[in-house]
Amino acid sequence: MTAENQTTIIVIAVVVILAIVLIALVVGARRRSAQLRDRFGPEYQRTVDTAGDQRKAEADLASRERERQKFQIRPLPAGLREQYLTQWNAVQARFVDDPAQALSDADDLVQQAMEARGYPVGDFTRQTAVLSVDYGDVINNYRQAHGIMLSSKNGAASTEDLRRGMVLYRSLFDGLVEADRAST
Repeated sequence: MTAENQTTIIVIAVVVILAIVLIALVVGARRRSAQLRDRFGPEYQRTVDTAGDQRKAEADLASRERERQKFQIRPLPAGLREQYLTQWNAVQARFVDDPAQALSDADDLVQQAMEARGYPVGDFTRQTAVLSVDYGDVINNYRQAHGIMLSSKNGAASTEDLRRGMVLYRSLFDGLVEADRAST
């Protein structure tokens, strides 16, 4: 075999190895994107739209997953779950007489359930980022409900807005108090 043939074989081998590595990287990136889409549900696309770039959005979502791992999320004990459900029913009943207060109470109850489960409370941005890992399907509902509650405190929410806020809060509340919701 001549030196030229050996060089050609080496070049071909390097090109093939590079192609295999590139294919593996592309397949890995697609698999990771699919995993993030599955985990975050509608929150995936909302984050991509907000970031304007899929890579940035996926980096943000991966960062949320790392942040979520810092918390020991636990299921609610049956007695506490029943207590929260009873309190939710009382909040809903108060809606008829005082919708704005009922919405504020719903926000408080959701916060209590989050804290009891081990999620961070206090910093709304951090809390929604961490919650989005486990509740990507309803986290935007929570953002909207919280916005309506803040508008209500400023006197800028209609009764229909308040009703919608209660429904939106309920979607997260139900997930937080579910007996069999996985805590991963």
